Amino acid sequence: MLPIVLLSILGLVVLFLGFQKSKNLLLPATLLVLAIVLVANFLHWNDMPSLYFKNMLFENKFTMAFSGIVIFSAFLIVALTRGFVDDESAQPAEYYTLMLFSLVGAVMMIGFENLIMLFVGVEILSVSMFILTGSDKKNLRSNEAALKYFLMGAFATGIMLFGMALLYGATGSFNLTAIKVYVMVNSAPSAMLYVGLLMLLIGMLFKVSAAPFHFWTPDVYDGAPTIFTTYMSTIVKTAGFAAIYRLLSGSFSGIYSFWWMTLAVITVLTLLAGNITAVYQTSFKRMMAYSSISHAGYLLLSLTALTSQSQSAIVFYSLAYSIATISAFGVLMLVSKETGVHSYENAERFEAFNGLGKKNPLLAFVLTVSMLSLAGIPLTAGFWGKFFVFSSAADRGLTWMLVIAILMSTVGIYYYFKAIIASYMREGELSTIKVSPFYRLILIATTIITLVFGLMPDFLKGLV
Repeated sequence: MLPIVLLSILGLVVLFLGFQKSKNLLLPATLLVLAIVLVANFLHWNDMPSLYFKNMLFENKFTMAFSGIVIFSAFLIVALTRGFVDDESAQPAEYYTLMLFSLVGAVMMIGFENLIMLFVGVEILSVSMFILTGSDKKNLRSNEAALKYFLMGAFATGIMLFGMALLYGATGSFNLTAIKVYVMVNSAPSAMLYVGLLMLLIGMLFKVSAAPFHFWTPDVYDGAPTIFTTYMSTIVKTAGFAAIYRLLSGSFSGIYSFWWMTLAVITVLTLLAGNITAVYQTSFKRMMAYSSISHAGYLLLSLTALTSQSQSAIVFYSLAYSIATISAFGVLMLVSKETGVHSYENAERFEAFNGLGKKNPLLAFVLTVSMLSLAGIPLTAGFWGKFFVFSSAADRGLTWMLVIAILMSTVGIYYYFKAIIASYMREGELSTIKVSPFYRLILIATTIITLVFGLMPDFLKGLV
C-alpha cells in the first residue's frame, strides 16, 4: 500500500517540477522517488500478509518481490533517459510522471485481491503506456503504434471486463477468496464461471503478448521510442504475469482440469510464434519484440504447470529477463543514436552493431551477456530462469510441452547470436561512442547482476 501512496504523491511533485525553467532536476528527482519507493516496498518484508483498502489489496512476500522487480526495473530504465533533458522537443516532466503513475497500476495488478482493483490497475498502466508509445509526435511510426495499441488494447480491456462481469454473475463477488470458496464448494460450477474465466484470461494474455493475442506487439514495440519499448517489454509484462498467477493460484486452482489445456495450447502457440518469427527478422528491435513474445511462452509454461515451484520460478525468470532486456535496449539506444541520424530503420538493424567489439568493447560485452542470458546460456541468470521454469513443468509431468520449449530455446540461440556475431565478427564504421559515466554505471550494474545471479541463483529463489 505504501508504494502506491508514495508513487501517487511524489509523481505529482515530479510533474510540478516541470514548471521550472531548467530540466536538470527532473532526472535525479525521479530516480530519488524510485529509490525511496523501492526501500519502502520492502519495509514490511518480515510481517504477516496484510489486506488494505477494504480488503481490495493484498501484500505478502510474493507481491513485494514482484513490486520490487518492477520498481527496480523502472529505476534502471529511467536512469537511461538522460536524452530527455537534452532533447528540446521532449517533455521529461510529463514522461517521468506518466512512468511513475503507470507503476501505481503495475503495483495494483500485482497485489489485487478484488477484480475491480485488477481492472483499475490495468487501466492506469495501459493508458499511461498508450500515451508514452505515441510521445514521439514527429515520428509516424510512433503515432501508428500508439493508435494500434490503443484500439486493440481497448478491445482486450472490454473482453476482460465482460469476463469479470460474468464471474460476478456466477459467484456473487469480485473478491478472490470468495471466488475460490465458490469454486471449491461447488462441484459443478456455473457455465458462466468458465466463460468468464476464459474471457478474463484473454484480456490478460493480450497484455503479456501471448499468442494468438500478440499481433500488436511487433509494430507497437518497433514504433514506440526505444526507451518506452524497454518499459513495455519488462514492467508491463512482469505485472501482467504476476496478476495472472495471482488469479489462477488464488481463485481457480480448484478447476485446474478445465483451464490447463487451454493455457497449454496458448503456451505452445506463443513459443512457436515468438521464436520462429524472430529468426527471420532483420531489425534488432523487432527481433526483441518477438523475443518478448517467446519469453511470455516460457513464463506461461510455469503458469500452466502451477506447482509449488511456479511462484519462485516466475519471480526469478521475470527479474532475469527484465535485467537482460534493459541491458540490450540500453546498448541499442547508444548505437542507434550514433548511426541513425537520418534513418531509424538502419539504426535498428543488426548491421548497426557491426564492429562494436573493436571500438566499444564495454558495450559489446554488455550486449553479449544480455544476449547469452536471454538465450539461456549457463553462467547467466537467464539459464537458471529457464531451468526453474522447466523444472516446474517437469514436476507436473508436462513432458511434451517441455520438449517443445527446449527445442524453441535452441532456435532462440540462433537469433540472439546474430547480435554477438555482428559485434565481433563483422566490419563496421562505428566510431568510439561517448557514454556518460552514470549510463555506463547502469549498464555495468545490469551485467554484473546477470552474472551474479547466474552464479548464485539460490540467493533470490530462496527469498520468495
